[in-house]
Amino acid sequence: MALEEDLADAGDITSRAIVPEGTTAQAHVVARKAGCIAGLEVMLRTFNIIDPEVLTESFVQDGAFVEADSLLATVTGSARSLLAAERVALNLLGQLSGVATATRELVDRIAGTGASLVDTRKTVPGLRALQKAAVLAGGGQNHRMGLYDAVLIKDNHIAVAGSAETAIQQTRAKVGPGTSIEIEVESVEQLEAAIDAGADIVMLDNMSVDEMREAVSLADGRCRIEASGGITMATIREVAETGVDMISVGWITHSAPALDVALELEYLSAESI
Repeated sequence: MALEEDLADAGDITSRAIVPEGTTAQAHVVARKAGCIAGLEVMLRTFNIIDPEVLTESFVQDGAFVEADSLLATVTGSARSLLAAERVALNLLGQLSGVATATRELVDRIAGTGASLVDTRKTVPGLRALQKAAVLAGGGQNHRMGLYDAVLIKDNHIAVAGSAETAIQQTRAKVGPGTSIEIEVESVEQLEAAIDAGADIVMLDNMSVDEMREAVSLADGRCRIEASGGITMATIREVAETGVDMISVGWITHSAPALDVALELEYLSAESI
């Protein structure tokens, strides 16, 4: 889809005008900044979708942390093909490595606390599977892939049901005892009612650190506790130290800065001239 968006029916009209047919090239894929790599094989696959004869070689694996100016891969083949695939390939690699890099930094900041970092459904449309793979590469965990594979009762569901207890009871009757039920609460007072109704996981939505600490004490292991809402690099350690089991962070997928990556041509051979 990304290649169709970039090339449409006409293809790369600039390269066709400038690069003689038959010209071959080799290029280095490099990380201009330090970061955690994700999406490297996806990036290389982009070149082979354009041209199956392009040769690719990778030198690191997803999840590797690299320093600035590190060589990640090489691609060799038709210069026109390399140039046609370049931007989509780098967009994917940079975006996914940015997700992994942000994830890795957050995971490092909560090391030793017992809390795990999880992602959300706040992903770029069409890129969810790739972005969630990038979270794993960065050392985080996937929360749920979509609405189809886990129950999460949010405020709008509670509004329709009339109460958190009713929402949980209705859901349990539909999904059975084998499916975990998570519910979002906005106050410590709602927590006890959610636990009594049978919630397996309770999400603390935009609570203060003191409220989170009180909620963890009140739950006392009767359910898993997830912290969510407005969590940053600066605050995540303090949140983790409250004793919550999970911390969900939406911005690692919807707005993590892309890692600066580049494709640098090493040589050209204009065979057709």
